[in-house]
Amino acid sequence: MSEDHIYSPNNNIRIVTAGSLFDGHDAAINIMRRIMQRSGAEIIHLGHNRSAQEIVETAIQEDVQGIAITSYQGGHNEYFKYIFDLLKQKGCGHIKIFGGGGGTILPSEIEDLHQYGITRIYSPDDGRSMGLQGMINDLIEKCDFPVGETINKNIKDLTPQHTHNIARIISSFENFPENHTAFFESLKASAKDVPVLGITGTGGAGKSSMVDEIVRRFLMDFKDKTIGIISVDPSKRKTGGALLGDRIRMNAINNDRVYMRSLATRQSNLALSKYVQGAVNVLKSAGFDLIILETSGIGQSDTEIVDHSDVSMYIMTPEYGAASQLEKIDMLDFADIIAINKFDKKGALDALRDVRKQYQRNHNLWDSDPDQMPVFGTIASQFNDPGTNKLYKQLLSIINHKTKAELVSSIDLPVGESEKIYIIPPQRVRYLSEIAENNRNYDQKGRAQSVLASNAYALTSAKNIIDDADTKAVIEAKYQNLWDDISGENKRILESWSSKKENYASDEFIYKVRGKEIKIIPFTRSLSQTKIPKVCLPSYKDWGDILKWNLQENVPGEFPYTAGVFPFKRQGEDPTRMFAGEGGPERTNRRFHYVSLGMPAKRLSTAFDSVTLYGEDPDYRPDIYGKIGNSGVSVCCLDDAKILYSGFDLCDPATSVSMTINGPAATICAFFMNAAIDQQCEKYILEHNLGHLVEQKLHERYEAKGLKRPNYKGTLPEGNNGLGTLLLGITGDEVLPPDIYNTLKTQALSAVRGTVQADILKEDQAQNTCIFSTEFSLRLMGDVQQYFIGHNVRNFYSVSISGYHIAEAGANPISQLAFTLSNGFTFVEYYLSRGMHIDDFAPNLSFFFSNGIDPEYAVIGRVARRIWAKAMKFKYGGNARSQMLKYHIQTSGRSLHAQEIAFNDIRTTLQALYAIYDNCNSLHTNAYDEAITTPTEESVRRAMAIQLIINKELGMAKNENPIQGSFIIEELTDLVEEAVLSEFDRITERGGVLGAMETMYQRSKIQEESLYYETLKHTGEFPIIGVNTFLSKEGSPTIIPSEVIRATEAEKESQIHTVENIKKSNPEALATRLISLQNAAIKNQNLFEELMETSKVCSLGQITNALYEVGGKYRRNM
Repeated sequence: MSEDHIYSPNNNIRIVTAGSLFDGHDAAINIMRRIMQRSGAEIIHLGHNRSAQEIVETAIQEDVQGIAITSYQGGHNEYFKYIFDLLKQKGCGHIKIFGGGGGTILPSEIEDLHQYGITRIYSPDDGRSMGLQGMINDLIEKCDFPVGETINKNIKDLTPQHTHNIARIISSFENFPENHTAFFESLKASAKDVPVLGITGTGGAGKSSMVDEIVRRFLMDFKDKTIGIISVDPSKRKTGGALLGDRIRMNAINNDRVYMRSLATRQSNLALSKYVQGAVNVLKSAGFDLIILETSGIGQSDTEIVDHSDVSMYIMTPEYGAASQLEKIDMLDFADIIAINKFDKKGALDALRDVRKQYQRNHNLWDSDPDQMPVFGTIASQFNDPGTNKLYKQLLSIINHKTKAELVSSIDLPVGESEKIYIIPPQRVRYLSEIAENNRNYDQKGRAQSVLASNAYALTSAKNIIDDADTKAVIEAKYQNLWDDISGENKRILESWSSKKENYASDEFIYKVRGKEIKIIPFTRSLSQTKIPKVCLPSYKDWGDILKWNLQENVPGEFPYTAGVFPFKRQGEDPTRMFAGEGGPERTNRRFHYVSLGMPAKRLSTAFDSVTLYGEDPDYRPDIYGKIGNSGVSVCCLDDAKILYSGFDLCDPATSVSMTINGPAATICAFFMNAAIDQQCEKYILEHNLGHLVEQKLHERYEAKGLKRPNYKGTLPEGNNGLGTLLLGITGDEVLPPDIYNTLKTQALSAVRGTVQADILKEDQAQNTCIFSTEFSLRLMGDVQQYFIGHNVRNFYSVSISGYHIAEAGANPISQLAFTLSNGFTFVEYYLSRGMHIDDFAPNLSFFFSNGIDPEYAVIGRVARRIWAKAMKFKYGGNARSQMLKYHIQTSGRSLHAQEIAFNDIRTTLQALYAIYDNCNSLHTNAYDEAITTPTEESVRRAMAIQLIINKELGMAKNENPIQGSFIIEELTDLVEEAVLSEFDRITERGGVLGAMETMYQRSKIQEESLYYETLKHTGEFPIIGVNTFLSKEGSPTIIPSEVIRATEAEKESQIHTVENIKKSNPEALATRLISLQNAAIKNQNLFEELMETSKVCSLGQITNALYEVGGKYRRNM
């Protein structure tokens, strides 16, 4: 089957598409659903992180023929089988199930799923042989069967609980309207008197978000009432396909009191399907308490919604053009209530005034106050928006007035005018262009000063070869003029150049870090006894060259830090990171000790399973159960964190921990901090022989209640002395007096080293493990940083601003760098707007980049350091510590290929060489088999060996600035720097980072670049050895791993029992702490301060779900 052939279905095909539970990889399913739409299918797209239950309920309510899911995060078999079982239980076994997950779903797993009854799991080799369109053709052909020919005509089975019957009758209306005309007439006659709220408005006005907010409030308000929703989207005239995309924006509809059906218009130029009234009649007969009918985006003259509803709402935005345009909008004549949504947009208050006046004119309400018109400013995307609350209250009042409904609201909601909670103050939206201007001005001044210096040097040389006194006098005068025009700082650079070179050439180099004097031998000796300098300075003579080099390059440890932020690499600590994350905390702890044994520094890099990444607790529910401990470690509480890092002194300067987690980062950070504090308490307890107090408390908490106390399961590995396990099940403050505990806590917080990723901006732009609303997540990040400042946490970074995941999603190196730095400056602006001082938080920001093989990756670190330093020094007035950009590099996961996996180590070696030569602060080299499985012990050791060999054995790596002075490196640095600054300007044009995110600028650009790369890879224009060229005689098929890392049943059971134990061991404290946490959020207090206490007694999932109620869930988008 050729790539170009498109299968033409005989029936109207409806398919649900989604990413699996706890899975943020949504680019692939987006591409697939677009091809399905192009092939004529109607697609109900749910987006990422969808549970089996949500997908099955959607499939039944929408009466689809198929479900298509991407699954990358492990637990595939349990997930797909659970969907199959749920469909069968609910009498919908006819719905076909399709899936794919690249190389992560193994051939044996695919075979098992096919035998179980899953219709088709597509593998990478299927993609290579069939092509994208070929796979979609296969899927649509298998779904090409009629729906709605036969229906259940028993009216008693038509209730809000019988969703399949409701769905099937609506399908019959759509597909076979002539088959059951008598029954349809009887439905019309039996329809109950149910109020119908019609919602219409312009495309992109936020209708779906508003529906979701109305539903959320309605469900909170009326605990026993049900809602039916009919949502209409347009069909494509050319293909017949349709994107039924309203569900993706809705969180509240996942409730057994809500039924939703998406309809395609199946005709052009209409806002409603001709089957809408039939669908409404079905919902009325079923006896819902409220029906909401939402149209597709409409033009100025559409008013069809009025014919099908009792109460109509018109949703618009402030961006309708001139006030005269309002006279052309027919719905302003007919709407009972009007929402001006996205009220944070420019001109919102003027729009509110003008629409109210237009409504007054249209309805001849000349004697009424314009402010009393039913026109409301709303920001539906903002959690608990007061304007939306006000509209909701008024809406119920109108429904009650115009119908026989008795919907009397009883919930207490804060009402008022919508007011945007700004992360970045409006007057600061140009911050990125200001940085670009600042940096370009610095460069321009530097060039001008270099020309002066060069000319002054030329005159000095001329003086030395001219004998004529008069000529010498003229030259001297000109020279003096030039010298006077050189700034004092630049004169000092030139005057100290000789002594600087001598210092680096001496037998001992002395410098200071935070007041501490450090002595270094600035060279090494090769086996041939050649003296290899650690830092090489250029042999320039011309003052212009010297000045330019110092202003733009300079030695490591000096502004602008292009060559590195420290004068020399730390002795006894390579940038090597020890990576682990699998199974339960004990297994990952053993891996950490295995890979760090004998190493002078313990630099632990932690990967978490997807259950933890999404802030949930382990559970027996199959779609959760299958993911526990797979693709990362399961951590659900403080005790898990204590076990995970046991045997490592978290307050030792030689220990640092990085945690790759974002959505629930603040909670995981609180677990870590408390684990570090309790380690110090444990040392104190043992030193002062207070073990009996621990035993007494543990007995009271566990044995006395018939519970098993927490423990480290299995034997401690070599290198683990048990530190961190004494206080499992309790915390130090329950044993020690408050003054001693607080002293130990203060010491611990000031000593811990490491970082938690916590970068919610890049998650929204790329990977998507967002769980809370963006505003709430950023507030949490700010609270963490505020807490760090207040408690002197100096060596633990509150955020690791990540480009790695942007690159993994498909961005090229320039976009990765530009988006990452722009996100970093966004955090800077936000923290400044909260009143923090730049030097109190900038040193606590770190960065995390991916390294590919592209040429730009050779300079990604040096460009980042240079841009950051210039902006920090001259734009923000930060001190030297603030100017130093520290970054971690991970070699590219995108360049790990599932074919010829042995070649991956070659790519990783080259990328590691880039990173080490560019003086990265730490480095994680990927294991070659990560393309197909969780890395094994053997592959992790090989990955670490790559960088250890470079650092320990490669002679050139003994020099710490080996790429300085290279023509191509200097050229690339300038090119990439300007490309990044130009991207800053493009982002500014879109309202800064957050404004660009609203229009999904970053996301779209990342996906475009990803598709460009994949296209070149597919055509062979971009050669990849062992993948599309230089294939083996077998054709380089996808490799099947010899060892597959999966969590054991015992580990999963253990994690579930841990959560159960938490709920039973201290229920009173647990309930109190969760309420206290929510109250802190409502009162706008520091949430991390509260989390530090809550995390001592509550599980991760309990904390997450408590915060959802006060901060709002993340709202997915297309």
